[in-house]
Amino acid sequence: MALKPAEGFGTEPVVGEVVVDSKRARKYEMTTRFQECKKPLYAICFNLIDARFYRVFASAGGNKVTVYQCLPEGGALAVLQTYVDEDKEEEFYTVSWAVGKDGSPLLACSGSKGVVRVVDCESETLQRSFVGHGGSVNELRTQSLKPCLVASASKDESIRLWNVDTGVCVLVFAGAGGHRNEVLSVDFHGSDILQMASCGMDGSIKIWSLRDYWKFVEMSFTWTDSVSKFPTKHVQFPMLTALVHNNYVDCTRWLGDLILSKSVDHEIVLWEPLQYKVAGSTENEGKVDVLQKYPVPDCDIWFIKFSCDMHFENLAIGNREGRVFVWEVQSSPPKLIAKLSHPQCRSPIRQTATAHDGSTIMCCCEDGSICRWDAV
Repeated sequence: MALKPAEGFGTEPVVGEVVVDSKRARKYEMTTRFQECKKPLYAICFNLIDARFYRVFASAGGNKVTVYQCLPEGGALAVLQTYVDEDKEEEFYTVSWAVGKDGSPLLACSGSKGVVRVVDCESETLQRSFVGHGGSVNELRTQSLKPCLVASASKDESIRLWNVDTGVCVLVFAGAGGHRNEVLSVDFHGSDILQMASCGMDGSIKIWSLRDYWKFVEMSFTWTDSVSKFPTKHVQFPMLTALVHNNYVDCTRWLGDLILSKSVDHEIVLWEPLQYKVAGSTENEGKVDVLQKYPVPDCDIWFIKFSCDMHFENLAIGNREGRVFVWEVQSSPPKLIAKLSHPQCRSPIRQTATAHDGSTIMCCCEDGSICRWDAV
């Protein structure tokens, strides 16, 4: 990754209020807060795809994506790269890391225009632009087992699966059994490469299977003809449609074979899909078992997304008051291990990014600021 720090900042720690509510508490301090821009920042994520760059993260807001590195000294950050889209009216909502076939670190970003941009961070060039969605893209996620596969969740009620190496759109998930409003979030199963989950404004979470279409995924890895000639397939029916929440569902993540999902009702829910749809039957559709809930006070606005560390031990989520709640996600009952707040943080936190070991939590805010919390 041919990236060198352009500038460093944030070497003076800023100690914030930490409220500890459990015996398994973890103390954090705010080590950096800075104003990146005057526009809302909607996305932030660590590169958990490539072990070489675990301390590298990217943020997105307006028509700009910035790549940073967390430095070990006093919570400092270094700016590595900045990508500014030529369309000044673009507003990025999401970023996701990927890996090229030559091992180069790639960064996919998208937003209001619905065009997925893929930046090669090694050559510092725009590698590809994917056009196909009929509305804005709300989230991008990378398949960790095949990190050249990226899924995009869109306002046009569809999810698209892209191969960033060959540039083809492999699958489109939409149709008779698909979402009936904006798709807000998508995630790949961590160990089963054939499963994917999505959620959206229709209040549903859907689990999709790639099993019957995997030959087209394999075909996409070696495709050399024009991308317009690739036989993109439409997947109309999910394996399961779950109605766990009563409102918009704006973030979902797999936890093993279980699913974490968040709505605008001040909580995250952990649930288990009980039975999948069988050969045209709808009898088993929608049956789930709600296992436990993680309350998040003052979290009643949509487009607030949570994050977990690589081993899914800690979960971090912000709220509309600028506070961060850190849960020990796999304990039962769930343990709230930290409440993080600071007098200067009053703006809604749109997304958190948790480092691979949970030692650092980054937050991007609607006022254009970024905060760094480090475990003491």
